Amino acid sequence: MAAPTKVLMLHGHSQNASIFSKRLGALRKSMGKGIEMVFVDGPIVLLPVDLDGASSTASLAALGASEANTTSSGSDPSTTPRAWWKTNPEKTIAHGLEDSILFLRDILQRDRYDGVFGFSQGAAMAALLTALLERPHSYPPFLIDGEAPHPPFKFCVAVSGFKAPGSLSAETFGTSYSTPTLHVLGRNDVIVIEERSKGLLDVSQNKRLEEHDGGHFVPLKANWREFFRNYLADPLGVIPSPEPRTAFQSALDD
Repeated sequence: MAAPTKVLMLHGHSQNASIFSKRLGALRKSMGKGIEMVFVDGPIVLLPVDLDGASSTASLAALGASEANTTSSGSDPSTTPRAWWKTNPEKTIAHGLEDSILFLRDILQRDRYDGVFGFSQGAAMAALLTALLERPHSYPPFLIDGEAPHPPFKFCVAVSGFKAPGSLSAETFGTSYSTPTLHVLGRNDVIVIEERSKGLLDVSQNKRLEEHDGGHFVPLKANWREFFRNYLADPLGVIPSPEPRTAFQSALDD
């Protein structure tokens, strides 16, 4: 019996592995035995001061992290808000990004994954990790005994994704990366708008873009669950879009 497709799952800013896993409960259940999703915590614990006004229930809900408890200070891992990096108000710096890369390097060294699936900041991290596995020597600290910790991924899924800020991200992506990448955007997403996503789309050489009618979340209606299941099982297959194409999608094809 063939081994299941193993997917590394990276949560969004202010979420954690437990929150992200619960949010994707319907998707996980639809995967069957052929696809295994492995959820990991970002190494950076967020304190109320880090959230810069996002600690209100409404703000956390907008980030897909209403379950997070900003006063837990890490005492309850299931509700502790986490991140892959902290940023400045201008969103031009990624504090802690290097530490997160080394954290993920060690995870990759211990096991093999077919691909990676990220949401929001986790999508930005997923794409960066994907590009880094294509050119691991571009960031020597990522290497272990001079070698990459893991082969390149077969696919990347970036939901509400964007290009991580900073020089490390720019140097890693270069002009483009080639791993097949599914980009999923919400037409009513006010957190990661289309313009912000375009920077990542521009460096994604083998991209597929799908859009949904909602906002800042992973779409989980039945048609999307079926689409994700089929894509993860066969990212190079001919899989019908879950929703009609939009002008933004068509413009990227031109």
